[in-house]
Amino acid sequence: MPEQPQPFDDGRAINHTGAGGTADLGMDEGESLEKTPGGPEGTGPDKKPRSLWSDAWHDLRRNPIFIISGLIILFLVVIAIWPQLIASGNPLDCDLSKAQEGSQPGHPFGFNGQGCDVYTRTVYGARASVQVGVFATLGVTLLGSVLGGLAGFYGGAWDGVLSRITDVFFAIPVILGGLVLLSVVSSNSVWPVIGFMVLLGWPQLSRIARGSVITAKQNDYVQAARALGASNNRMLLRHITPNALAPVIVVATIALGTYISLEATLSFLGVGLKPPTVSWGIDISSAAAYVRNAPHMLLWPSGALAITVLAFIMLGDAVRDALDPKLR
Repeated sequence: MPEQPQPFDDGRAINHTGAGGTADLGMDEGESLEKTPGGPEGTGPDKKPRSLWSDAWHDLRRNPIFIISGLIILFLVVIAIWPQLIASGNPLDCDLSKAQEGSQPGHPFGFNGQGCDVYTRTVYGARASVQVGVFATLGVTLLGSVLGGLAGFYGGAWDGVLSRITDVFFAIPVILGGLVLLSVVSSNSVWPVIGFMVLLGWPQLSRIARGSVITAKQNDYVQAARALGASNNRMLLRHITPNALAPVIVVATIALGTYISLEATLSFLGVGLKPPTVSWGIDISSAAAYVRNAPHMLLWPSGALAITVLAFIMLGDAVRDALDPKLR
């Protein structure tokens, strides 16, 4: 017969372990072990462990920098799509008799050198700048991620050729390349500028994606999937890509503000967007000659540009902090 536990006067029992030893369990401790659901939040039997993305979203919701930058970007996107919500005028309606005049009732930002309302042009200028930034970032991210991810996964000759091509593109100065390539384009559309940014911007994302995929494919879960007979497509799409996206997203978010700034720079130099397109870069370029007599012409479009770029950089920093496990 199995040995019965030996009682103590205080209600505890010594339970034999079967290996010659004993385990001293108090009544309260024994009851707590039976009732414990399984550990801290996210580790119990009824709750699944949180992923990197859920942890990141949990941190971002409590980050004031993310909230502030997100609200600014949301406001910019709304006025880029529906500028008439806060500006009822036409940015192309000008009155030369009011050229360079300051703030007036109904025209809080004054007028530019052509007599156009600076407030209306500043609001409508968000459309071109945000459009260029968003589409350039999407194109750079897609092209760079696909090429860099495939090079990092397959390696070999494909990796070597892509590395040499990216070295060539890294040697091209961006501003000089824009002056050369866009000077021969006469279109007033934003797409030539977007195409130029994608052409010279994908190598950076390609390097980031390549390194992230090389790191991810060396993890144990990828080796286990390979040992179980998973195909290359399944490993790349199901196991590697979701775990290699974080650095790409961080760099792309910060780069979006850079592309908006680059568009303004190219427009200021006369090779980016061209009139009658309304752009902050165009307004800054036209206001540069009147900065002494009418500084308000330069203040408002340049201030809108600075706030927009700063908002995207702040958003990228917040996303980086949330997605980097080393910072936890």
